[in-house]
Amino acid sequence: MKKLFEILVPTRYGDGSSKPIRKRHHLEWDKRVLAISGGLTILYPSKGKWVYEGELYPEKMIPVRVMCSEEQMKTIVELTLQHYRQRAVMFYRLSDQVEIVYNTKTI
Repeated sequence: MKKLFEILVPTRYGDGSSKPIRKRHHLEWDKRVLAISGGLTILYPSKGKWVYEGELYPEKMIPVRVMCSEEQMKTIVELTLQHYRQRAVMFYRLSDQVEIVYNTKTI
């Protein structure tokens, strides 16, 4: 069963370099997530603050919504951890009920 998830995609690498992530790297992630789930909705970047081992990490992140199964989401999370060299990635389920209604009439 498909559900609606949101994952917070980083704008800087998490390997200690703090280098900004280039658009083409994000586009590669988009392409891979699209192949896994069949679609994604990219929202405007948001500001966040995280505390890890007592240190504050302010950063921008990109909320991305994905309709997929739990197994597909696990794959997307693993992809995100590796692709962006992160220690952790946050995601959450927005809804268990996801429907797509198609227009059956000719436009």
